[in-house]
Amino acid sequence: MPTDPRLYRAEVIASYDLTPSLRRVTAGGDGLKDFPWMGYDHWFRLFLRRPHQGQFVLPELSGTKWYKEFLAIPEHARPHCANYTVADYRPETGEIDIDFVIHRGADGSLEGGAAIWACSVEPGDEFAFLDQGIIFDRPDDASEVLLVADESGLPAVAGILRSLPHDTVGRVIQEVPTHLDRRDLPRPAGVDISWVVRDDSNLVAGVKTLAALKEYPPLDPNGYGFVVGESKLATEGRRQLHRLGLPKDRITFSGFWKH
Repeated sequence: MPTDPRLYRAEVIASYDLTPSLRRVTAGGDGLKDFPWMGYDHWFRLFLRRPHQGQFVLPELSGTKWYKEFLAIPEHARPHCANYTVADYRPETGEIDIDFVIHRGADGSLEGGAAIWACSVEPGDEFAFLDQGIIFDRPDDASEVLLVADESGLPAVAGILRSLPHDTVGRVIQEVPTHLDRRDLPRPAGVDISWVVRDDSNLVAGVKTLAALKEYPPLDPNGYGFVVGESKLATEGRRQLHRLGLPKDRITFSGFWKH
């Protein structure tokens, strides 16, 4: 994590459906050319205008104690805040991509403040984000890596795969809602991907992946595990990786959301 996190302001350039369950927003801004992108699963606090707010208003927030300043903003003017991963970054043009999981209710309507925003933004719309660094923490002596995630962790997994040394070996267990959400992920030749497709809107994310983990063979204790996504997938996934042989200090886990 950066010692003095900085707030970046950006404007939407474009938005489009990347897959049936993921929507990508591309944004830019003069200040983004200086964004200290670290690759891997670089993440940030995202600040968005709420539907009832006529304009995007956000005081300057910085440092590690930003949350107290954020809560001091009157509730009617306080923007929506959520955690997201850098899907891609192009320093030469100062452009950043953010991928949003599209949630829908039983009647097909959009759910979630960030998803609603991503599906309604137009070029020129403003937002801001506070740099938070990376979570991925593979030891230098790791013999292999195992990445486990649902669709909310797919941008992190994609970024990690692009950033890993070319001689890395390991496996990815990546869950997605539908077959059409699978896509080619550039990665080291020694890393294999197993796609877990739910194909059932009533099935909670992570359930099928946890079942797959229970059938997984023992792991090299010198390896490294990274499991993110729905809260139960993260916590139960960590326990399962430990049962398979990974020491707890060689497992990174994070619940990105809770069912």
